[in-house]
Amino acid sequence: MNRCLSLKTAVLLWACAACAGATAQNQYPEPEPMRPGMSEYWTPQPKVVTPGDIRTNSAPSDAIVLFDGRDLSAWKSAKTDGPAEWTVHDGVFTVDKKKGDIVTRQEFGNFQLHLEWCVPEGITGTSQARGNSGVFLQNMYEIQILDNYGNETYVNGQAGSVYKQTPPLANAMRKPGEWNVYDIIYSAPVFKEDGTYRVPPRVTVIQNGVVLQDNTTILGTTEYIGFPKVIPHGAGPIRLQSHGDKSAPISFRNIWIREM
Repeated sequence: MNRCLSLKTAVLLWACAACAGATAQNQYPEPEPMRPGMSEYWTPQPKVVTPGDIRTNSAPSDAIVLFDGRDLSAWKSAKTDGPAEWTVHDGVFTVDKKKGDIVTRQEFGNFQLHLEWCVPEGITGTSQARGNSGVFLQNMYEIQILDNYGNETYVNGQAGSVYKQTPPLANAMRKPGEWNVYDIIYSAPVFKEDGTYRVPPRVTVIQNGVVLQDNTTILGTTEYIGFPKVIPHGAGPIRLQSHGDKSAPISFRNIWIREM
């Protein structure tokens, strides 16, 4: 009996040893302990951009200045393709409603756009007939400009809306006579061969430091009548609108753009 037990014990011990050996053979080294430098990289370094001086409203060092207070040489008439004929005075320019829209001479893809606009003090009118204008991205997609200081309108036509599509997240208007600031970050669309969006355009709009559009998808052209249309296009100009309402015209200053 003891001999039988000893034999069983020996077989059991041999099996355990074989199993342990197999386990040892299948073991792999533990990952090397992480060090701070293992998740760091140093190149390529981002380009150096000198920010604008807030005391003088200067543009960043890599910006294309579209209006610096002197002339409209960076713009042309959307109607005639000739010189932009809006009125330049005192470091600003004012919409001339008889001359139609103006567009930049240069065309753009992805960009960061800065512009400042002012509704005249004492303006009259209600809803859309009060300080109405607009900035069109790539000449296709309108971000609404309107006096909504104590002036209600349809919300997808309010200042900072993607016109007739997406209302702003807030009403950040300053009162007439004070300057409003738009900072717009725009990603241009990519099209499929059939003319539909592979990647739709997207926009972020900040007015006076308040986010109005947060990486919003633009559905297509911003139509006054009807619904958005998807129209294939490449780079395009910035357009400023001369709206047909009867209220006093608005003014612009300090406009620059950074290509991205």
